[in-house]
Amino acid sequence: MSTTTSSSSSSSPSSSAFMMICLLHSVIALSSGALMMFHMKEIYTFTHGIETATKLLGSTPHDQLLIRTSDSFSGLLLFAIGFLLFMVSFVKDKEFQSFFAKGCTVLHVFVAIWRCWFERRVEDLAWDWLRQTVGDILLALSWVFFLVYSWREKYD
Repeated sequence: MSTTTSSSSSSSPSSSAFMMICLLHSVIALSSGALMMFHMKEIYTFTHGIETATKLLGSTPHDQLLIRTSDSFSGLLLFAIGFLLFMVSFVKDKEFQSFFAKGCTVLHVFVAIWRCWFERRVEDLAWDWLRQTVGDILLALSWVFFLVYSWREKYD
């Protein structure tokens, strides 16, 4: 009985994998959020080109202010998610790790579906939705690989 308790609190390969995946996703979210808050014009120009960036940033000063404010809050939310992922990466409970990984997988799949359904309809973003959807699927697959690895470790 005590060996079961001690093995659940010790560092296992699946716990290390969970920590690495969380830290990777955390770095992505933290850096993306910081860039969104402070350098959105440059990000739009780099990812979409000058002409599309000009359209996405708005035509009137009021529109530009609303869009900058929205981008800043979106970046702050993404930064907070990155910080949350950093904190969660240190959780050692295997049941929580499995639950969290399943939730992240579902979230990434829903974001990919949203991109396919809505973002491709926006004329200025239509060319970019496929690349971003592939990124969402890859992020979801990292959690699926963790779930398969921890399932294999559990039943071997």
